[in-house]
Amino acid sequence: MSKPERDYSETLFLPQTDFPMRAGLPQKEPELLKRWQDTDLYKQLRENAKGREKFVLHDGPPYANGNIHIGHALNKILKDVVTRSQQMLGYDSNYVPGWDCHGLPIEWKIEEENYRSKNKGKPNFSNPEAMVAFRQECRAYAEKWLNVQRDEFKRLGVEGDWQHPYTTMSFPAEAQIARELMKFATNGTLYRGSKPVMWSVVEKTALAEAEIEYEDYTSDTVWVKFPVKDADVLARNAGTHTDRLTLTEHLSHASVVIWTTTPWTLPGNRAVSFSPKIAYGLYKVTDAAPDNWAKFGDLFILSENLAGEVFKQARVAAYDKVADVPAEVLAELTLKHPFAGKGYDFTVPLLAGDHVTDDTGTGFVHTAPGHGREDFDVWIANRANLEARGINSSIPYTVDENGALTDAAPGFTGKRVINDKGEKGDANEAVIKALIEAGMIIARGRLKHQYPHSWRSKKPVIFRNTPQWFIAMDKQFSLSIGAASSPGIARNDQRTLRERALDAIAETRWVPAAGENRINGMIESRPDWVISRQRAWGVPIAVFIKERPDGSVDILQDPDVNVRIVEAFEAEGADAWYKEGAAERFLGKRAAEGWKKVDDILDVWFDSGSTHAFVLDDALHFPQLAGIKRKVDGGDDTVMYLEGSDQHRGWFHSSLLESCGTRGRAPFDVVLTHGFVLDENGRKMSKSLGNVVAPQDVIKQSGADILRMWVCASDYADDLRIGPEILKTTADTYRKLRNTIRWMLGSLAHFKDDERVSAEKMPELERLMLHRLVELDAVVRQAYADFDYKKIFAALSAFMTSDLSAFYFDIRKDALYCDPYSSTTRKASLTVIDYLFRCTVTWLAPMLCFTAEEAWLSRYGADAKSVHLEDFPKVLAAWRDDKLAEKWRKVRTVRRVITGALEIERAQKRIGSSLEAHPIVHVSNEELFEAVADVDMAEVCITSALTLVRDEGPDGAFRAPDVSGVAVVPNLAEGTKCARSWKILTTIGADPEYPDVSPRDAQALREWDAMRKAAE
Repeated sequence: MSKPERDYSETLFLPQTDFPMRAGLPQKEPELLKRWQDTDLYKQLRENAKGREKFVLHDGPPYANGNIHIGHALNKILKDVVTRSQQMLGYDSNYVPGWDCHGLPIEWKIEEENYRSKNKGKPNFSNPEAMVAFRQECRAYAEKWLNVQRDEFKRLGVEGDWQHPYTTMSFPAEAQIARELMKFATNGTLYRGSKPVMWSVVEKTALAEAEIEYEDYTSDTVWVKFPVKDADVLARNAGTHTDRLTLTEHLSHASVVIWTTTPWTLPGNRAVSFSPKIAYGLYKVTDAAPDNWAKFGDLFILSENLAGEVFKQARVAAYDKVADVPAEVLAELTLKHPFAGKGYDFTVPLLAGDHVTDDTGTGFVHTAPGHGREDFDVWIANRANLEARGINSSIPYTVDENGALTDAAPGFTGKRVINDKGEKGDANEAVIKALIEAGMIIARGRLKHQYPHSWRSKKPVIFRNTPQWFIAMDKQFSLSIGAASSPGIARNDQRTLRERALDAIAETRWVPAAGENRINGMIESRPDWVISRQRAWGVPIAVFIKERPDGSVDILQDPDVNVRIVEAFEAEGADAWYKEGAAERFLGKRAAEGWKKVDDILDVWFDSGSTHAFVLDDALHFPQLAGIKRKVDGGDDTVMYLEGSDQHRGWFHSSLLESCGTRGRAPFDVVLTHGFVLDENGRKMSKSLGNVVAPQDVIKQSGADILRMWVCASDYADDLRIGPEILKTTADTYRKLRNTIRWMLGSLAHFKDDERVSAEKMPELERLMLHRLVELDAVVRQAYADFDYKKIFAALSAFMTSDLSAFYFDIRKDALYCDPYSSTTRKASLTVIDYLFRCTVTWLAPMLCFTAEEAWLSRYGADAKSVHLEDFPKVLAAWRDDKLAEKWRKVRTVRRVITGALEIERAQKRIGSSLEAHPIVHVSNEELFEAVADVDMAEVCITSALTLVRDEGPDGAFRAPDVSGVAVVPNLAEGTKCARSWKILTTIGADPEYPDVSPRDAQALREWDAMRKAAE
C-alpha cells in the first residue's frame, strides 16, 4: 500500500479532555476545598434539601487533645460517605461536627506543661480564683487542638457545618448538661452512695467501665483459712441426729479455705460466699511435710471439684474426705477472720451467692463489700438478715484515695496497694506476711491474668469503697414534666432506666446487627452509673445537698435555684459554679438553710451522652437541625450515630442511658459501628513498632481520595488493615477508575445533547449497557441505604474496569473514533457514555468526593454546580431487558474463547493486534450459536473479519476448558490495511475518491471534509 497522502489522525474523533491522567490529588484537592468554601457548599446543600425528610448524622465528639490519627480518618470518612450518599438519595442529610473538651487528659496535660515541667505546685483548687484560672487554661488548650483537628478533618473532604460546630465546653452546652443532670435529680434516680468503684490511684479519681482497658498483670495469690467460729448452731438444731452431731464435732475444728488474687483486700473482708449449686466436702490432711503450711490432721471445707487442685497447691501428699457438707449446713455456720485477735474480732458469715463457681479457686469467695461489685451486691442483699443476726452490716473504708490502707485496716495502716506511679505497693506482701505469722495460709503463688487498667494512665486500678454520685439503673421512675418528647411514652410510665434502655435497643437499627446483642448484654449486666469524678476540668454536679446521719444525702429540689444555676452557666460557663460566693448566689434566700454545694465534676461520658440535648434539640444554636421529628415520635426523620465498636460501652451507652432517663427513648434510630485500624500484618499500630500510618502522610503523598477509597473498599464492620502495599494496591485501582472516567470525558467532548439517541433506536450493545445501569442502580441505591460501601465499590470497580474499559469501550472505540459523524451507532454510543458518566460519577461522589467533583467540573465547566448538589440519577426502569442481558452473557462467553485464542497468537508473535486476525469460530452449542448468529462478532472481538461455522470444529482448534461447544481457528485477515482505521479488509479502495481506506472510512472522510469546508 502506498503511503497515504494526508494525516488521517486529524479526521478521527479521538478523546479530548483536560482531565489529567495523573491525578495530582495532593495539589488538586485543596483547590476543590477552597471552591466548596467559597461557594458555601454546605449552605447550598441545605437550601437544596429544604422540605425533605431529614437524615441527621449526629457526630460522636472526638477528644480535642492532639492531631488526628488513622482511626479518626476512618471514622470521619465513613460519616462523610453516609451524609453525602443520604443527601443524594433524596434526604436533607445534615452533619454538624462536634468535640469533647472536658476531662482528665487535658487536665493532666496542663498540669504537665504549665506546672510539673516548671517545678510549680499544682493549683490549690479550694481557692476559687485558682480553680477558675486553671479551668481557663484547660479551655484554651482544648480550643487550640479543636482548631487543628478541624482543619485536618476538612482536608479529608468531610462536608459539614464547620463554622458552627458544637463543643461540650461551650457555655450553652455546659448549661444544658447541668439541666440534664437536674432531670435525673428530679426523677429520683440521682443519688450519692457508698459503693466500690474502680479508682485510679495515679489520677485520683473514680473511673467508669468505658474508661477501662484490660491488660496483662501479675497478681499475688493466696489460699487462706477462715476457721469455723460457731458450729454449735448445728448441734443445737440437730436434736438427737447422730450424723449431724458428728459433723458438728468435725466442723468445730475445720476451716473454710478461700483463694484470692488480691490479698490486700483481706482487711476489708466481712463474709465468705458459697454456692448452693456446688457440692462441698470436709477433707482431712493425712500426709504432709512437717514444715508445710497445711499440717497433718488439718480439716478443710472445699468444693469437691477443686479439692484435689487445692491440696496440690498446698503440697499435701495425701488426704481423706471425712464427710459431705450440704449447703444448708454452710448457711448456718459462721467463721472467724484470719486476723481474729488483731483487731478483726467480728463474725464472718457464710452467704449464698450466684457469682460463686467451682471453675477455679476453692468453691468459696472471700467477700470484701468495699472492694468488688459482686461482693457489695451479696452483702447488701443480706444486710437486713445480717443485722437481725446481730452482725454489723456497715462497709469499712479500708483504702484511701492514694491507695493506702486506712485505720479501718488495723495492722496495715499506711501500706500502699498501688503507689503514685501506678506500681505495686507493699500492702500485698504485708498481708501475706501477717497470714503466715497467724498460721492462716496454706499456699501462695503468682498469676498472670487480665486486670483492669486506666486507658489514660495505662496503670492498674483498684476497687475502692468511696462516696460517689450514681444514677440508679433499677429504680422505677416517671419522666419529669415536659421531659417526654415521644407521644408513645405515657406519663405514668414507671419503668426503670435499665428497662427503658433495653426496650430502646430493640427499637433501634444496629449496623452490623451483632451490635444489638453486644450493647444489650452490657445494659443487662451493668451496675448503677457512677457519674462523679474528683477533678477540676468539667461540668460540676450542680446540686446542693444535706447529709443525713447514715451518710446518705437529700438533694435540694428548688426550680428557682436551678434556673439561677443554668442562667449563670449560659452567661459565664460552668466556671460560675466555682467562683467566690457561688453557693450564696445560687441559693439566694435558702443560703442559711445549711445546703452544701457539691464540687465533684461529671463523668465526661455524661457530657458526651448529653450532646443530643444541646445539638439535636437546640433550635436556637443549631437552627439547621430544627424540626427533627423522628419515627419514634411519629415523624419520618432519622438520626444516626456512627462510631467505633468500642463505643457500645462508651458514647452509644452513655447517650442511650442519658436519653432514656430524660426522654424515655434512645436519641438515635440507627447505630453503625466500625472496627479498628491495624497494620498490614494485623498488628496494633505503635510508634515502637514503626508501623503507624498517619493520615497526614498519606494525604501528602497520594491524596485524601486514596484514603477514602481504602475506607470504602474495606469491610469496616471488622478491623481494617492499612500499610504501604495496601495503599499501593488502592492507588492502582484508583488509577484504573480515573482512566475510565478520563476516557469517557474525552469521548464526550464530541457529544451534543441534541444528537441524543432514544433507547429503542440504539444497537443491542448500547441497550445492554443501559440494562446494566438499571441493574447497578438497584444495587447502588440499596447498598447506600444499607451503608454497605464495599459492595458499591466492588460493583462499580468491576463494572468500570470489566464491563466498560475491557468490553464496551474497547469494542466501541472503532465506531466512536472512525464512524462517520452521522453514524447512529456513534451517536448512540455517545448517548450511552453520557448516561454512564452521570451515573458512575454521581454514584462514586460520596466515596471519591474530590475526583467526582473534578470530573464533573471538567464535563460541565467551571461555573457548573457541584456534583454533590446532585441526586443519584433516575435510571429508567424501561431500560431493563433481562432477555437481552442473557443473550449477551452468551455472546461474551463465546467472545472469551475467541480472545483466548488470539492471546496465544499474539504471545507467539503470529499477530501483532487482533485486527490482523480473521478467526474461524466453530459453535456446536445450539444456545450459544443462536445468541451470536445475528451479532457482528468481528466488531465484538475487534478483528477485521470473523467467520461463524455451525459445527464442532477441527481437532487442532483452540478450546476453553470451561466452555463447551466453541472452537476457534485463528486465521490471518486477508486484504489491505485501511490507512485510517487499520482494519485489514478486501474492500480497501472501493471508493475511488479515497483509495486507501475502507468504504466506511471513506464516508466518514467525505462528511469530515464537508464540515471543514462549511466551517471555512
